[in-house]
Amino acid sequence: MASIAELLVSFLIVSPILNVLGSEPFKRFEYKYSFKPPYLAQKDGTVPFWEHSGNAIASEENLRITPSLKSQKGRIWSKMQTTFEWWEIELVFRVTGRGRIGADGLAFWFAETPGGEGPVFGSNDMWKGLGVLFDSFDNDNKHNNPYIMAMVNDGGKVYDHQNDGSTQQLAGCLRDFRNKPFPVRAKMHYYRNILTVMFNNGMSNSETDFELCMRVENVYLPARGYFGVSAATGGLADDHDVQKVLTFSLHDDQSGQITDTHQAEQQKFDQEFQRYQEELDKKKEEYIKEHPEAQKEKDDEDWFEEEQIRELRQIFQGQSELRTLVQTLSRKLDEIVGRQETTISLVNTISQGGVPTHQVAGQVPPVMPQVAAPGAGVLQRHEVENILAASRELVAATREIKNLIVGVGSKIDTANARPGSYGNVDITGSVNELKDGINTLKRDIGTVSQRVHAAPVAAGQEGCPIVSCVSTTVVVAMGFVQMGVILGYLLYKSSKENQAKKFY
Repeated sequence: MASIAELLVSFLIVSPILNVLGSEPFKRFEYKYSFKPPYLAQKDGTVPFWEHSGNAIASEENLRITPSLKSQKGRIWSKMQTTFEWWEIELVFRVTGRGRIGADGLAFWFAETPGGEGPVFGSNDMWKGLGVLFDSFDNDNKHNNPYIMAMVNDGGKVYDHQNDGSTQQLAGCLRDFRNKPFPVRAKMHYYRNILTVMFNNGMSNSETDFELCMRVENVYLPARGYFGVSAATGGLADDHDVQKVLTFSLHDDQSGQITDTHQAEQQKFDQEFQRYQEELDKKKEEYIKEHPEAQKEKDDEDWFEEEQIRELRQIFQGQSELRTLVQTLSRKLDEIVGRQETTISLVNTISQGGVPTHQVAGQVPPVMPQVAAPGAGVLQRHEVENILAASRELVAATREIKNLIVGVGSKIDTANARPGSYGNVDITGSVNELKDGINTLKRDIGTVSQRVHAAPVAAGQEGCPIVSCVSTTVVVAMGFVQMGVILGYLLYKSSKENQAKKFY
């Protein structure tokens, strides 16, 4: 009976914690801690609510932290201290350079005080808070750069340049962020003392194509601080350009932090958007009335679509759906792994009768009730049900992916099996006709030659003068030349017709 009571108490303690950790927080955009184009900088070169210094140059489209010159340092910090405890930052930047190797790198900061010029990627050392470092130069000669790492400093640590901070990092990942076709995106998510860093490598222009770089628990940062971005160059040089810094405050739906003020602002923004949308539709209708020919041209373009283009469009749509499905599956797997790790850590903590007293950056960790739970390491019934439900979702998603791949493959096989698809010309019939014509011509020439030589010569008449006639080889060669000319004409005519179809 006592064991059942202890199990019930453990379940009552763990269940609310799992529900809170599993729920998605409410996100609120904080414009006073963000900047983005267009009109990123004002006419006087300043960025609203931010202050840049060093070699940083602000323009309407981006903020160049450092130019591609040697020994440059630049930084930008928010002017206002945060008023929220949990946050999410999306950093959009580009690092470009002419060389195969760049230097030194770029860093994102969250510290109690704004930083000044210093040796750590353009900012001062011995800060108090978090630094996410994008290191592009290999100081320790281990061939593990470009590298992304997170480091928490309590104000007393000196950054280890010789080892690229590998002995001081919380976690990291090896990702290349230099000379990418599209801007690179990094998302730093800090919620309930869990730091998650997601990364987009800049190979696509998608704003949702993120992969997990690191996830660290028991990270304690100052409750209030300032956001900043800095960069530096050394003997090698890169352009470090920041295009966007988007800041969101995170709130728990059940904590009552979503106030009526936020809802009133949301309603106000919705009304403004609705009014703007109505004005835009009205202007479109007026333009169509004044320019009816533009609408007619657009309708004419929508009427015609070639079969090959339609098949290609369907294949591309299928590939896009497949890619989106794989990304969704990857995110769900990451969430499942994260929740499993959180569940196991909570169960082990409760079974040990306490919580770890890991403390960094001066913040006191929360204290949990100490309850001894029997059967440490054994999953509970509701945890097993959650795992089974996640497994069923994974199987269903895998089946959908398989069906989609089979459909795309059948479409591609059908398209490849059709003659003349996608610009190819079916000339087999023309070649066979030319061969038959040449053979018939050869037989006729042979018959005429035999009749001429077999005809008798009358008395007193001279036979036909012996002249050098055209040989059969020459005739066949001329026939092949004619066939080549005809084939060339057919190909030229087919290409012209295909080009003419594009204008309909």
